[in-house]
Amino acid sequence: MKMLPSLSLLLALASAAVSAEGAKFTLASADIKPNGMIANKFVYQGFGCKGENVSPALSWSGAPKGTLGFALLVHDPDAPTGGSGWWHWVVYDIPADATSLAQGAGTAAGTALPKGAKQGRTDFGSADWGGPCPPVGHGKHHYNFTLHALKVAQLEIPAGASAALIGYMVNANSLGSATFTGRYGR
Repeated sequence: MKMLPSLSLLLALASAAVSAEGAKFTLASADIKPNGMIANKFVYQGFGCKGENVSPALSWSGAPKGTLGFALLVHDPDAPTGGSGWWHWVVYDIPADATSLAQGAGTAAGTALPKGAKQGRTDFGSADWGGPCPPVGHGKHHYNFTLHALKVAQLEIPAGASAALIGYMVNANSLGSATFTGRYGR
């Protein structure tokens, strides 16, 4: 009888440890609450949208052991593109010692990104932040911000690579990821 409570306690502790380990790697934004509406400051300027197209501030903690770099993928799965969604920001080769991206870091020049970080081409056709801009009347879209902890310091990405190819390489080298979602509609 004494073994049963001990076994139950061990199983409960093991379950809590697994849950804590799984929830440890987090990504957050001071500018966008999880599942919250994205402010006009971060909305695209163009395609009929009149935002400021500023990339939001992001911060993270609890990266998995062995992390050598990070990559950020921002994707709208609700875009009416025949199933591929829309890539809004792709940043890779973020150094392992980085813990944040400042608001406005997603400019084409990329000068506010951590040293060595690179931006991939988005579905707007440029290598910088492209804010939300769903079609009028298409409902609220979901913008998934996913940070991957990578087992490599740098990805082997050819010049001009598509966001899908970068995403493939990111996923092939991911040790784990942290995600939050913002919403926007017009």
